[in-house]
Amino acid sequence: QVRLVESGGGSAQSGGALTLSCVESIGARPSICMGWFRQAPGKEREPVATIATEGRHTYYADSVKGRLSISQDTAKNTVYLSMTKLRTADTAMYYCAADPEDSCMIVVVNGGRNIGYWGKGTQVTVSS
Repeated sequence: QVRLVESGGGSAQSGGALTLSCVESIGARPSICMGWFRQAPGKEREPVATIATEGRHTYYADSVKGRLSISQDTAKNTVYLSMTKLRTADTAMYYCAADPEDSCMIVVVNGGRNIGYWGKGTQVTVSS
């Protein structure tokens, strides 16, 4: 059983920065894709960024390109989301996700509906 634990959320002012971390406890099957999703109040959960564990190909939602960056430290089983130039529109609950079967392309196309594992989430609040 894979367990994902997020940390690093909190409050920031517009233009500020935060870094989220997600530690993955490895189960029987290694993840093929890991990523971050977010859900704002009254909105559907949406993919923010993903990274392929092999090859490290990344995906970013258009709204975060140039501001957020996903990376991984395989030695620490940790995925990071570096968030800069924060906007109030970035306010949401951020969820770490991992999938042992689907590629990141499929994960994004499916909007995370078939994700294998989710973390409990960490809140990010950006004020103007």
